[in-house]
Amino acid sequence: MRGLVRQGALTPEDKALLLGLELETRRVSASEVLWYEDTDADLFCVLKEGWAYSYRHLENGSKQILKLYLPGDIIGLRDFGFSRRLAGVAMINEGVVCPFSYQQLLELFGRSALAVGLMATAVRQQALLTERLVYLGRHDAQERLAHFLYELYLRLKRIGAVEDNSFLMPLSQEQIGDALGLSPVHVSRTFSMLRDDGLVTRDRQQITLPDPEALAQLVEFDDNYINESLPTDLSVLSIASLAVDNRKEPGVHSTVDK
Repeated sequence: MRGLVRQGALTPEDKALLLGLELETRRVSASEVLWYEDTDADLFCVLKEGWAYSYRHLENGSKQILKLYLPGDIIGLRDFGFSRRLAGVAMINEGVVCPFSYQQLLELFGRSALAVGLMATAVRQQALLTERLVYLGRHDAQERLAHFLYELYLRLKRIGAVEDNSFLMPLSQEQIGDALGLSPVHVSRTFSMLRDDGLVTRDRQQITLPDPEALAQLVEFDDNYINESLPTDLSVLSIASLAVDNRKEPGVHSTVDK
């Protein structure tokens, strides 16, 4: 809800529909695979607690981590419109997921102006992957890790998971390396370089950015793909769509009303 509120106002009905996606919860264990790549794409889920990641296995046996999912993220939107999974998804630590079906998503699209916000969310998830591609291809190890940490800092700050510029990051050095195309040893060495420069401190899973702005300046970080609001034209479209729905005949009710 916090993320979608940034992209336009949510009506009480919108909020009820979103909460309806979290009625069925399932507790999942650390490292549990939610689904494998190239399997049937028949479900989505809201990540209610814990962290997860999407990945692809490479021919040489290694793994490329594509995206990290944080509490509140919807997992699987990138598969919308495909019959098979584009990537696998696994948990990092213990958590809670709320599965929901294609049909539930289509019903939500048909009964609420939330379709605009959810599609904007899916596009922004794609933007995260685009940024990852750019800084993997054009930056050295120190800049890759700095960009990665500052991006996490901004995303966690949006959901209230940052305190005094510090946050928990339940990732192993191997997982960070799989996300950044670095070996675990290289990841450790790069953390030490950022620490020596006074930009990052790490105490096990606790990450602190003494000067977040300096870290952002190191990589010339542009936060528009994370923080930019929904374009005005789309916000107006969303409100207009809702107004049309409200003028429908009295006999039409949402599944939430029922």
